[in-house]
Amino acid sequence: MRLHWHRTDLRPSDNLALVSPDADSILPVYVFDPRILDHAAPPRVAFVLDSLAALREWYRTRESDLIILRGEAPTELARLAEATDADAVSWAQAYSGLGRRRDDRVRDRLADAGIETHTVHDHLLHEPGSITTNDGDPYAVYSYFWKKWRDREKASSVAAPGADRLADAPEETAIPTLADLGFDDPEATIPAGGYMEARHCLNDFCGDDIYRYEDARDAPATDATSRLSPHLTHGTVGIRTVHDRVVRAREEAPDDAAREAVETFRGELAWREFYHHVLYFNPEVVTENYRGYEHDIEWRDDPEALQAWKEGKTGYPIVDAGMRQLRREAYMHNRVRMIVASFLTKDLLLDWREGYDWFRRKLVDHNPANDNGGWQWAASTGTDSQPYFRIFNPMTQGERHDPDADYIREYVPELGGVDADVIHGWHELSDAERRDAAPDYPAPIVDHGERREAALTMFERARGEAD
Repeated sequence: MRLHWHRTDLRPSDNLALVSPDADSILPVYVFDPRILDHAAPPRVAFVLDSLAALREWYRTRESDLIILRGEAPTELARLAEATDADAVSWAQAYSGLGRRRDDRVRDRLADAGIETHTVHDHLLHEPGSITTNDGDPYAVYSYFWKKWRDREKASSVAAPGADRLADAPEETAIPTLADLGFDDPEATIPAGGYMEARHCLNDFCGDDIYRYEDARDAPATDATSRLSPHLTHGTVGIRTVHDRVVRAREEAPDDAAREAVETFRGELAWREFYHHVLYFNPEVVTENYRGYEHDIEWRDDPEALQAWKEGKTGYPIVDAGMRQLRREAYMHNRVRMIVASFLTKDLLLDWREGYDWFRRKLVDHNPANDNGGWQWAASTGTDSQPYFRIFNPMTQGERHDPDADYIREYVPELGGVDADVIHGWHELSDAERRDAAPDYPAPIVDHGERREAALTMFERARGEAD
């Protein structure tokens, strides 16, 4: 018998390790490891608990069960393997530095106990190292990566294992609560987890919004995005399943514009893989700049400005709407993520790591590869990043992507009865005009024009180009 160690693959279908032919029977297990929980946060843990309940029910309807353990993974897996006479443990490989170090500890502990390990690449369509430059180096520029990713043949999804391959559980184990694990209830309303919710989300998107993704993806009020990110992060849907469904949507597209929209979404799947490859070969990027400068970037230390950003009280409506959506839903529209990240790093001149850490604590879809890639892109310190001299104007971004201010009013109720023109011109109003329009909404905490010049100077000094 083989144990299968579920981690970020909380699904029964399109799970390569569950259908590999090297075991007569499989007993599934999930381990709440305190070393990993130290890096977790209530939104993600709540989503995982919901997804585990759905996965456990799937196993139980097939006369098996999902074993839930708490403790350090090397010890708990070795103990369970000995208790069940399992001769091997399988899992899907991790790509972050933290995950790979944990896997090495597990592998060593099981080897000492004489237990084999079987690992698979299951989170990406193309594993790290499979798409490289002609010299064999990992790509640091997305556009070149995309061309090879786009044209490379991709594996199809696989079916769930039959009930005859699933082992009887030695005993029933309980799924802990958030409180049991030492977490408070999340501030936000967390979306439902589980593999069935993931399938519904995928089918809903590919049946409608994917065909207008090209034109509508940057409009937060419309929100024509897929909402698949929590499911991909926690593995309640397999990436091959997603790609298969997207390809089918392309085949069913009613016209060329719809097909182009589908291809644009495929590009987002490629971005996801690009950033995972970057993280795999550069695990230090979660705490260090990917791109170095001649001198250190002189980020400001401004706790009050950071707190205003976190609370959505900066006086820049699109920024505040995004930050409040984050607190309310544990999610933020992708275009707005770029806007708030640019504001933190280029207007407030605060270190991108402050923003990355806040997202890590608040997002239900946080994963180190994509979040870090996005933050370092905005901060002009990452791969293929925004040039330091291209700085988002938060007012222009709000007017362009939320022209009627519907998204802003949804999340900033102080502006609920205010005309869009007033909202988008908030930075130009006098204090008296602001008090008259929305007395409970703050004035801008910084002047964008002044901070833009300060940001340029800060980066020029880092580049050794200014005194």
